[in-house]
Amino acid sequence: MAHIETNVIHQGANLDSSYHSITAPIYASSIFAAQDLDQRPPFDYTRSGNPTRKALEDTLACLEGGALASATGSGMSSIMAVLLMLKAGDHLIAPQCIYGGTHRILASIIQKFGIEITFLPDLNNLERLRENIKANTKMIWIETPSNPLLHITDIKALSEFTKALNAKILLVADNTFLSPYFQKPLELGCDLVIHSTTKYINGHSDVIGGVVVSKTEALGTEIANYVNCLGLACSPFDAWLVLRGLKTLPQRMEAHQKNALKLAEFLGKQAVVKKVFYTGLPSHPQFELIKKQMSGFGGMLSFELDTEKADLNKFFQSLKYFSLAVSLGGVESLIAQPWSMSHASMPEKARIEAGLSPAIIRVSAGIENSEDLISDLKTALEACCSCC
Repeated sequence: MAHIETNVIHQGANLDSSYHSITAPIYASSIFAAQDLDQRPPFDYTRSGNPTRKALEDTLACLEGGALASATGSGMSSIMAVLLMLKAGDHLIAPQCIYGGTHRILASIIQKFGIEITFLPDLNNLERLRENIKANTKMIWIETPSNPLLHITDIKALSEFTKALNAKILLVADNTFLSPYFQKPLELGCDLVIHSTTKYINGHSDVIGGVVVSKTEALGTEIANYVNCLGLACSPFDAWLVLRGLKTLPQRMEAHQKNALKLAEFLGKQAVVKKVFYTGLPSHPQFELIKKQMSGFGGMLSFELDTEKADLNKFFQSLKYFSLAVSLGGVESLIAQPWSMSHASMPEKARIEAGLSPAIIRVSAGIENSEDLISDLKTALEACCSCC
């Protein structure tokens, strides 16, 4: 098996047998002709399958170590494809600290179809997990590191514990924050992995997409059927954009991580910053687990600003290189207030239970020069308060 730096370049290439182009072509056709009734072509209708999209799916399955992958039109459609594996009367367990969009679909939409949801504060508390697993529990949702407080779930321990109780319970991991470059949930015991490919996998903030990678061919076939039937698949052009961005994933992730660590260390020394959340800091309460489970720390961090001393709006307005925007994982640095942005769809009580407050600020470290980013934060902190 080749290394990931090689697979991202070569896995989805060499599709063009006519002209031997180095990159995968965009097969923009919606339909593909058959030669006769007895010979069905490998592709017939792009909703059901497309060569460009298959190149992306094969590459992502390879990177995650899965059997099959289904590329979808957004991260949320990937989540929906997975949740379609449940039926009325089934039970799902998820953590309280979770992406706001995921919480919304679990708390507000899926329950309308008779699916029971339990949110737990910590999936690492296995005894409490045991108390909440029922005969109808069919799925456990994992988000590690969590968005935005970077809580870590011990995937291997959770998998071994859960499978010993009921081997049929599906473990689903959202691996968006780390990408397969820094974490491989399937190798740790998960059954399904999802990504918003909008984020690090594409990495250039110019496409919306998602993917579900399945550990087994049977699971992958079931997911592919839902994606086909409901029209959840991504377009050939979007698949091509993700494939193009994917080629530099290893280099980008290293650059994101390098900058995130420097930003976290800088913020940790500022009087107006009450707390920094970053997996690369030895002060992270789960640092030993992080080093064991992850091969890197990623490019996401958060911090809590002392809002009694600092004006939040003035802080955001004073930034030059950090754009105040939702999303993450692009080459440019982004900053957000989860309370009013990425997690605004959660009820206030749920946000508080997840550990959020208006003072929590999330940072997606880009690949700019770290000195420029630190200088930008320093200027903004000085502008928003008198104690810096």
